[in-house]
Amino acid sequence: MPRLVEFVEANEPRLIAFHEYVNEAGDEVTVVQIHPDAASMEAHMEIVRERALAAYGETLDATVRVQVFGRPTDTILEVLRQQAGSGVEISVNSEHLGGFTRTGNLPSGRLQSSGEP
Repeated sequence: MPRLVEFVEANEPRLIAFHEYVNEAGDEVTVVQIHPDAASMEAHMEIVRERALAAYGETLDATVRVQVFGRPTDTILEVLRQQAGSGVEISVNSEHLGGFTRTGNLPSGRLQSSGEP
């Protein structure tokens, strides 16, 4: 994930924020993204598609929830469904700024990154 964050920061000037937070137990990570609009989020998903799948595949046992804030396009929702896997609920709250959070389980005792939230 740290390499993905560095790649995103270097290649996506429109993205407002892209952060990763690990809970105190070190077994759950939440990735938070904030985009100025749906076009930015669609561009992000295309730019990082392969890198994100590899990063999540290497670091997460499973995605447990995805929350979308703003008005996502059908394309955004479909890509999130594909990445999250079956059985993962994707909730949409259209009353807030555009972006999303993905929370996933880390393998037992495997802290993936460090830094201050």
